[in-house]
Amino acid sequence: MNKPNAKFFINLFFGMFFVLFLVIAGRLIFISATGEVQGVNLEDWANKQRTTETSLPAQRGYIYDRNGMTLAQDLTTYGLYAVIDESYSPNPERRLNHVDDVDRTAEGLADVLDADASEIQDRLESGKENGQFQVEFGRAGHQLTREQYLAIEELELPGIYFHEGSDRYYPNGLFASQVIGLAQANDGGQVTGLTGIEAQLEDVLRGEDGSLKFERDNYHSRLLDANEVIEEEQDGHNVTLTIDQKIQTVLEDAMTQVDAQYEPERITATVMDPKTGEVLAMSNRPSYNPNQLENVTNWYNDVVSTPIEPGSTMKAFTIAAAIEEGVYDPDETYESGSYSIDQIDRPITDYRRHWGEITFEEGFQRSSNVAMSKLVWEKLGTETFHDYLEAFHFDRPTGIDLPREEAGTILYRYPIEQLTTSYGQGTTVTPIQMLKAATAIANDGKMVQPYVIQDIVNPDTQETIQSNEPEVVDQPISKETADEVLKAMESVVSSDVGTARNIYDLESYTVAGKTGTAQISSSEGGYLEGHENYIFSFLGMAPADDPELLMYVTVQQPKIAEDEAGSAPVSFIFNHVMENALHYMNIKPDKESEETVGQIHFPDWHDQSVDTVVDRLNEANIDPVVIGEGDTIVNSNMDADELILSTDKVMLVTDEPTMPDLSGWSLRSVTEFAHLLDLDIEMIGSGYLIEQSIEEGASIENSPYLLTEFLSYEQLQEQLKAETEEESDEVEEEDQELD
Repeated sequence: MNKPNAKFFINLFFGMFFVLFLVIAGRLIFISATGEVQGVNLEDWANKQRTTETSLPAQRGYIYDRNGMTLAQDLTTYGLYAVIDESYSPNPERRLNHVDDVDRTAEGLADVLDADASEIQDRLESGKENGQFQVEFGRAGHQLTREQYLAIEELELPGIYFHEGSDRYYPNGLFASQVIGLAQANDGGQVTGLTGIEAQLEDVLRGEDGSLKFERDNYHSRLLDANEVIEEEQDGHNVTLTIDQKIQTVLEDAMTQVDAQYEPERITATVMDPKTGEVLAMSNRPSYNPNQLENVTNWYNDVVSTPIEPGSTMKAFTIAAAIEEGVYDPDETYESGSYSIDQIDRPITDYRRHWGEITFEEGFQRSSNVAMSKLVWEKLGTETFHDYLEAFHFDRPTGIDLPREEAGTILYRYPIEQLTTSYGQGTTVTPIQMLKAATAIANDGKMVQPYVIQDIVNPDTQETIQSNEPEVVDQPISKETADEVLKAMESVVSSDVGTARNIYDLESYTVAGKTGTAQISSSEGGYLEGHENYIFSFLGMAPADDPELLMYVTVQQPKIAEDEAGSAPVSFIFNHVMENALHYMNIKPDKESEETVGQIHFPDWHDQSVDTVVDRLNEANIDPVVIGEGDTIVNSNMDADELILSTDKVMLVTDEPTMPDLSGWSLRSVTEFAHLLDLDIEMIGSGYLIEQSIEEGASIENSPYLLTEFLSYEQLQEQLKAETEEESDEVEEEDQELD
């Protein structure tokens, strides 16, 4: 190459280099001036790279009963993760911050998590091979209990860390579960309401998560000047229900007994204040324990979601309409047994009986279908009766503040349907519709709105966000008519020919009520046949002259003997709950015998001697649990002068508290005990206690954490059976050895 050409290429090279230099320099100057690359702000990008953001989870609102008893609360759980990046241990000789020994880590975690060590080992090794900074362990590492958390901490495994989460916990288990509902944590740890009040008030209960942002170095250590930014979390609002824990407990116990003894297909029972519409107790069977979701067969709250044919309980509203219209003469007679009109193919008949010529009053007491049919067809008129069905709101949902409410259907197109509706067949209603309508009878003709949410409160400011008050929504009948219907319903219980005679008879209070025996539709058409194939029910209120409580119970297809009445399981629930609830509410008995059954005003225990308080309780046949060896009472789960029932578990805390033996205690009682002693409690299982971490007689003051384990009644029975069989085998072996 000659010199001119060489010089040309050298100049070209330097020229291109100079242009490139100018481009790069210009770009650097531009970046320096604007701080952006391709629209990305470098300072923001750098801050983002070295900034860690941690979520500050909001606490889900608590749900309480009307007296402040906790029904649903958050429970702290732990999520497990492992850091496997060696860069997280800048000084490995001094301290290991990552998982170094995979085998030891896998074996240690497997024992606590009840998992396969090889699977944990595979996760750790796979993460290392793929250059991951950390790994998690799926469901096995989520929602760990405090016991598991402490057990893993004791292993002191390098590189193993936790993040706190929450799960929903229901201290009373089965208690009103289809009212309270269910909330569960999803895979992301967010607790969400799925059923009941938990779903109905999801937006109110959930709250809003906050966040914590700060800057860190390459080793994920917090910088001294971390530019911390905190956005405070907003905890969910607390909800108080109208449910009364004591009345609900009595109801649940009665339902459980009937369920075990009679094995019915369905049970519903609701207790309401007829003057306010407040639901004091509501329960169903089948139900479920939200802490232990196994073999759930019924998620629905049948009281509000499942319409049924009500049977003869509807007759109370038929005579209410006739009385209001002035066409009901209780002394007028008619021929019972059978009633036929030209517009129907088959006659209306009374249930298996013919009583001859009787009065309409006796017809109501005997629950005569013929009497009701004649009232509607000959006296009221079908159109007028239909107007009253609408006036009692049987044509619409009640609007109760519970999810998934379904209304029944007034079946009223043809003459036969118009007649059968008068005695509760064909037409369907839900139990809550029946209760709402019945408030008009119990409350001087004024029908009130049923509700279960008492108020919603901001836990930080204690500001009441929402408060429900009693509301009269209609007046289908007058006070005079309501009084007459009450007298007629009382005669169903007190009359010698009444269908409730000697069945729904409280010891201390008069009862006004109406029995029901409804046929059940068959999937193949018509109705089921057989002694058990009915929905047996009772609509009752007490005291009869001025009802303070209203209750509706239905039991579907109980297993009863041929000579046993279907009212047996229904009356057990009604009598047991109504008697105890009225005493608990301190309603004065209106019968001649005014004995208070198993009842006492709790004595003032403040600074009283143990012997004094125990003696007073023993006089009332109440055997309290004395906690500790001290001489003076310093606390109790009962307030002074509180009216308590014989079924209540009374706890007295002395000035030297020690741990009692809780074996056999229900989950509800153990929870109450823990709250009373301010213990941090963790529960495994549900039902009745079999294990406790604090030994009997140990000091409680220095033991704030209590781990408990429970078994259901069925599990206890199986365990007892297994132990008995094992003892029998041992005895048999000993006998063989002796032989």
